Parts: sequence; structure tokens; C-alpha cells
Amino acid sequence: MGLISFLLSDPFSFAILAVILLYSIIFHEIAHGWIAHLFGDNTALYSGRLTLNPKSHLDPIGTVALFLVGFGWARPVPVNYSSFSNRRFGLFFVALAGCATNILLAIIALFLLQFNFINTNPVFIKVLPYMAQINIMLGAFNLIPIPPLDGSKVLMSFLSYRAQERLSMLEPYGFFILIILLFTGLLNPVIAFMLSLVQNFIFTLFRLFR
Repeated sequence: MGLISFLLSDPFSFAILAVILLYSIIFHEIAHGWIAHLFGDNTALYSGRLTLNPKSHLDPIGTVALFLVGFGWARPVPVNYSSFSNRRFGLFFVALAGCATNILLAIIALFLLQFNFINTNPVFIKVLPYMAQINIMLGAFNLIPIPPLDGSKVLMSFLSYRAQERLSMLEPYGFFILIILLFTGLLNPVIAFMLSLVQNFIFTLFRLFR
């Protein structure tokens, strides 16, 4: 179900969710560009993508699709992998950066909810659970190894160059493949597995440092 029905039924909660979702996606994209910059590629920097301005990140079709069907996307951050001295190493960390950022944002939200003065605040108790849920979902979903999702590039970093080329050939058709898999329900077990993986990782961290 898209976000339009949520807007009509609960406009206040929708506004909170929309802002959190928007900036969770923006931080995800900035993370890709920032890590690429650390590895020596300034493409994202010179393209104006290391900014919190939503205009630099939103994809018009992806935004409309999000509202209509609940599945959308932002403009991918441009990365020139040939700029890296170690392409395989750079590919891995740049690809993982977005998901890791979403997981970190979820951890921060859940950590803050441990404090009574925050847990009893009507604003925080509304915002932080949304922040955790959205970022866990974004992090888990993007780890799926289907192009153009980040998980496919994480997988590529472990593959031979020939296997990388074969997997990247799917990228132009990736969104269509994802939409078909989503609407047929074939992707549901994979999403559930990735969610479980991320949730167990976060639970283990909290258990270790409690």
C-alpha cells in the first residue's frame, strides 16, 4: 500500500514518517558519496550530492512510485570506481556505506529510547520508533543482492571481474525485476531474512553493551 492512504487516514503521523523517510534516504546516499570521497573519488562531491538538500537526491519517478505503491527510490550517487587504488576494497565499502548508515541511525533511535526522559516525551516517543523501523527496513532491503541494490555491489566485491560484469548486466532491468518479485510475493522470504539479520545484529550489540 502506498503512502497516500496513510496521508488521508493520519496526516500528522504521515508528516513525521515522510520527513524521517526522506532524510534517512538522503543520509544513505550521502554516505555512499562520502566514503567514495575518502577513497579518492570526488564525483559525488563535484556533482553536489554531499548535501542535505532534498532536491539533489530525489528522483521524480521514484518519489511518485513511493506514494502510489509504497516502493520508491532516490537518484543514485555517481561513483567512479576506477578512481580507487583498490577497486574491490572501495566497491565493498562504498556499497556497504548506505546500509550501514541506516543501521546506525536505527541504533541511535533505539539507544535514545532507553532513557526515561526521552521515552516519556510525546514527540520523541512518536519520532524515534518510526526512525528505527524505517532505517532497519531501508538497511535490510538494500542489502538484498539484486542490482541495483547495494547488496549486489557488496556481492560483486567478492566476485571475479567476469562474474561482476554478468551481474551488472542485470542492472538496467533491476527495478523491473524487484517490482515483479515484490508484487508476486517471491521477495518476501528474502526481505524477512534480511530484516532478521539486521535486527539480530542490533539486538546482539545492545546485549553486548548493556
